[in-house]
Amino acid sequence: MKTKILLAEDDSDFGMILKQYLELEDFDISWYQNPEDIVPLISTDFTFQMGILDVMMPNIDGFTLAKMILKEHSNFPLLFLTAKNQKIDRLTGLKIGADDYIAKPCDPEELVLRIRNILKRTLPPMIEPQVKIGEYSLDTQKLLLSHPNGNIRMTVREQELLLYLLKHNHSTITRNNILDNLWETNDYFTGRSLDVFISRLRKYFSNDPEVKIQSLRGIGFEIDFPTN
Repeated sequence: MKTKILLAEDDSDFGMILKQYLELEDFDISWYQNPEDIVPLISTDFTFQMGILDVMMPNIDGFTLAKMILKEHSNFPLLFLTAKNQKIDRLTGLKIGADDYIAKPCDPEELVLRIRNILKRTLPPMIEPQVKIGEYSLDTQKLLLSHPNGNIRMTVREQELLLYLLKHNHSTITRNNILDNLWETNDYFTGRSLDVFISRLRKYFSNDPEVKIQSLRGIGFEIDFPTN
């Protein structure tokens, strides 16, 4: 499976060169010249596995875009790409949560090495490409949850949570367990986000009454997915 990378670069010539080179290296590149086109995807159709963001972009700069992405996808791997090579910019990027920072013009081979190193550190262990869950089938490569009544395109975060719950199938899992181990953050806001994601999963599996994600007040969730 090719790694799907989000590329935000407003320079048309440089962006095209990067896209073509990285695709030759077997990456799946979605290139956006206007960062405003990325914003609607963050909460609806964000299926990327890594982002490469140019810092100096009009309307929404790379740092601002990164903050918007990380607010919804806190563990999303990011590499900042910029013509500026000042220490303050590097520190700003790293404080926001970037995994790396490289200045333009950059050597394409070095960029690929940096990308592969980031992916080695951040991508989860290999998972089964197809997972059967009751009347549903999950294509983990396409983030596609299929049912005879229709298909649902999941976000990366939704699939991460679903797979984590499947690891604890037929058992009770605490909220703290999920927040600490899956998202590595445990506060009021991530707790509310977890509730939203759980509600989404219940809605997605509403066509199969055998799928149960039951809330246990003050504890967490009781999970029961039919997988045979």
